Amino acid sequence: MPRATKTWAEKKRAKPPHTVTLDKDFAGAPAGSRLLISSPAEVEEFLSRKVPAGSTMSVQQMRRELAALHGADATCPVSTSIFLRAVAEAAWDDIEAGRSAGEVAPFWRVVDPASPLAKKLRAGSQWIEQQRLAESTPNQADD
Repeated sequence: MPRATKTWAEKKRAKPPHTVTLDKDFAGAPAGSRLLISSPAEVEEFLSRKVPAGSTMSVQQMRRELAALHGADATCPVSTSIFLRAVAEAAWDDIEAGRSAGEVAPFWRVVDPASPLAKKLRAGSQWIEQQRLAESTPNQADD
């Protein structure tokens, strides 16, 4: 009997972050480098704690900062993309269930609306752009 498809929240559960030493060059990191394999939980926490409202950060910058936190030379781009998608889709599930954008991991601050990842997400590029604009525009009601 085929297994039931995991929910995005279930896909967020993974091994804790760990480093590996590369045997050969990989994704711009030379053999011998320490490569961080992060986790969905760490990516989610990073988004919530390190990328404040109204700001954005590239995935590459997030990967550099995650590597630095672990004393690694680089962070795996493949697993990071997979983990970021799981976090974003789980957040979107929560938004669709009635939670506000302020109550979920702010994936829109790192996912570039023009990126291939944004086009894969159910939230979509347009929603990401709208969220970024909403966070960068001062609230006129406070005047």
